[in-house]
Amino acid sequence: MSALTFLVIEHEDECPPAWLGEWWQEQGVTLRRIRAHAHTPGAEADAIPADVGDADALVVLGGEAGANDDADYPWLPATRALIASAVEAGVPYLGVCLGHQLAAVALGGEVRRNPLGMATGLTPVTLTEAGERDPLLGPCAGSVAVQWNSDVATRLPGRTTVLATAPDGTPQAVRFAPWAYGVQFHPEVTPEQFDSWWVNKPSAADPVRKAEAEAASSAIHAAREELRAQWRPFASRFVDLVRDFRREPVSPAS
Repeated sequence: MSALTFLVIEHEDECPPAWLGEWWQEQGVTLRRIRAHAHTPGAEADAIPADVGDADALVVLGGEAGANDDADYPWLPATRALIASAVEAGVPYLGVCLGHQLAAVALGGEVRRNPLGMATGLTPVTLTEAGERDPLLGPCAGSVAVQWNSDVATRLPGRTTVLATAPDGTPQAVRFAPWAYGVQFHPEVTPEQFDSWWVNKPSAADPVRKAEAEAASSAIHAAREELRAQWRPFASRFVDLVRDFRREPVSPAS
């Protein structure tokens, strides 16, 4: 079977595919990266396409944007449309953090600010019964992951199955369809990447925030090898899912 190609949508420089990209490329996957935030209107480069073309899967990464912040991030409507058309067409999908939230909205759900506050740092992944049986998430039981989000899916699309819940009870991982997943956490993030989001930002200068940021950073750096060991197989299983769907396409109506 020929090599796979993943279409990857990025929203900011600090949110590249990182470890996921590394692991997928180790398996021979070609990453067709679209840096949406770098797009110049009128130019083809880095514009959100109308469809995935010949790509075998669509991956949408995270960023500081909210799923409905169209005025400040003008590529979001096209991204939601791409997600909706890809999932409807049966194209395997993985949304990470903002990518998860964009899919929730694109497929008929709702995303709002989490009234319980921001989720940050190293977080346990607590699987539901459905999650324990899921081929992608099931082996992640007992894992930890990095979270960094203020928004959450407050209403999920109709056919969605919740696979994991965060400590505050909000959806942490979901299956929108047998070929489409969203995770609120960041399986791709490196400790250095996390530091760029918080420790190295001006907001961390506040003494309380600085202590919180440094504690979270220290825990994530200490867990580097644990995180790599837990999420590398997740990346591999997503490749397997994509290969299975390419080998035996499943009708979106199923």
